[in-house]
Amino acid sequence: MDRATAFWRLLRVWLNRHRVQLELAIRVTFAAALSLVIAQFLNLRLPLWAVLTAVVVTKITVGGSLKATIDYLLGTVGGAVYGGAIAVLIPHPGAWTMLAVLALAVTPLAFLAAVNPKLRVAPVTAIIVLLVPTITHVTALASAIDRVFEVAVGGITGFLVSILLLPSRAHEQTIQAAARTLDYMARALRGLLTGLTQGLDTEALHRLQDGIGQSLVDLGIICAEAEHERAARLSSEPDTAPLMRTLLRLRHDLVMIGRAAQLPPPNALRLRLEVPVKDAAAALADYIGGVGDALRARRRPPPRAGVETALDAYTAVVNELRREGLTRDLNAEQAERFFALAFALEQMRQNLKDLERCAREWAGEGSPDAAGRLAR
Repeated sequence: MDRATAFWRLLRVWLNRHRVQLELAIRVTFAAALSLVIAQFLNLRLPLWAVLTAVVVTKITVGGSLKATIDYLLGTVGGAVYGGAIAVLIPHPGAWTMLAVLALAVTPLAFLAAVNPKLRVAPVTAIIVLLVPTITHVTALASAIDRVFEVAVGGITGFLVSILLLPSRAHEQTIQAAARTLDYMARALRGLLTGLTQGLDTEALHRLQDGIGQSLVDLGIICAEAEHERAARLSSEPDTAPLMRTLLRLRHDLVMIGRAAQLPPPNALRLRLEVPVKDAAAALADYIGGVGDALRARRRPPPRAGVETALDAYTAVVNELRREGLTRDLNAEQAERFFALAFALEQMRQNLKDLERCAREWAGEGSPDAAGRLAR
């Protein structure tokens, strides 16, 4: 019984961790099956393309599905029109003429796809329009029309399934991704600021910041999908751009702190800075992690009083060291890193104010009425 209980507990944990991916698998399967049924009902010549299109355009978020559907339809129509025109206007009865026509159809479309990725399916469509008639014995014009209808059926089916069946909104994924990024930053801050009194080698520095860069890349992709949802009036959530910009600025602050942490200060400064640096590390990490938790729960972020107190204490110690003349004995590199740290922490203070505003907006404090409701 204990083993069965442990198994079901582990299974629930695994299902919760992979819920988004499992929901995507269900949507893709349903979209593929439904597109096949519709294609057969409409007697489409090649239901294969409807099914493949439905699978391709069904993404992990509604915004991603919308963008994929629009891009796929645009590329298909462009490729079908151009490929069909080439096939109709230029006779190609033999193998060599077919090769020439194929090159003439693919080359400009491949160039356009390289310039504009939205048209990446256009060369494929042109190839299908040109070659399918040799297999199914239809005209090039009929092949082009069939291709457009097949893709339209698959694309529209995939998009509707994304909206109606276990929909995953990009804005919800945005706050989850932003919260993960803040968790990485909080973890890195503790190590970076603690290392300021001891020094960090390049390997340790990279290890501390592992995950932040990739997390921001993932967040940027999701934010783009969220903006597609907003543009299509599928969501009324806040603009994702301010949150993304703020996290990028915090990332830059961490890079500056990391550079300062590679070279420890002299003993006289290190002893004086150890306590305020430790306190600042704890306050900043706790606050950033707390904002991540607040984003996940869509609640008001924690107060910044602890951060302000810790940074004020650090600034006071730095000013005392400067008044006592202890910074005059620093060499050029030590001085550069010492003052760069003070600048980075001050920049982080300002950026955390922006982060607080973003978190409040995502918590629903965009209007006085909403703020009043949360306060009550």
